[in-house]
Amino acid sequence: MLFDTHLHLIYRDRLDYPWLSDVEALNRDSRFDTYSRDAARLGIEGCLHMEVDVAEPLIEDETRMIEELMAEPESLLRGAISSCRPEHTDFPAFLERAASNPSVKGLRRVLHVVPDETSTTATFRDNIRRMAGTGLTFDLCVFPRQHNLALELVDHCPDVQFVLDHCGVPDVAAQSFDPWREGIKALSQRPNVAAKISGVIAYGDPQSWTLEDIRPYVDETAAAFGSDRIVWGSDSPVCNLGGGLAIWVAATHNLTARWSDDERNALYRNNACRLWHL
Repeated sequence: MLFDTHLHLIYRDRLDYPWLSDVEALNRDSRFDTYSRDAARLGIEGCLHMEVDVAEPLIEDETRMIEELMAEPESLLRGAISSCRPEHTDFPAFLERAASNPSVKGLRRVLHVVPDETSTTATFRDNIRRMAGTGLTFDLCVFPRQHNLALELVDHCPDVQFVLDHCGVPDVAAQSFDPWREGIKALSQRPNVAAKISGVIAYGDPQSWTLEDIRPYVDETAAAFGSDRIVWGSDSPVCNLGGGLAIWVAATHNLTARWSDDERNALYRNNACRLWHL
């Protein structure tokens, strides 16, 4: 059974997603009932919601919506990774509210959609350091060219648990390994960073990627971080860009077919349960 640490839900009738208008392939609802049906068929036993970069005034409204879905009978949802704005001076108050909410398991600010300078300011870095001791994680979503910025942030916050999204966002379509490989190795040397095996099928050629195209990126990420510091995520519905949820689940089972039972169980669910105290 799989635990999905990276589910996006899109409800355009309830929230505003400014970026969706620029991504026609994703500019549609992605609702929990549809995901739950597919999850039951694919062996997904639970999930965390990953923020979808809603309009800033609606960040906490998104969390409240997820809490409603968590309260549904037999809901698979176990918590939310909330969006945040660490570059703002009011972040400490936001963090206090998030840390006191048992539904919130972590925070994320996607860094490849903002200027690189955003994460280098003292305000941003010191605000992330405030997360130490809260039990909340911080997801890093960065391009390979930004791995050095992620490393600087991690080093500034040694007592914060970070999670590197999507195997560090490699350029699978170009079969490019540099500077991605160097960044993965450097980040894996920091004990407070875990890596998420997710998203990679969306980075291959949508018409022609194969299992062997993505295998090196998954294998190198797993080898660098070790079986105790990797978690699995669907990146649904973004994974539809590379074939969809069922394709990614099948690929996951194939990619890990030669792993030991302990290694598979660690990736599939056990590490997530430990990391987010589920």
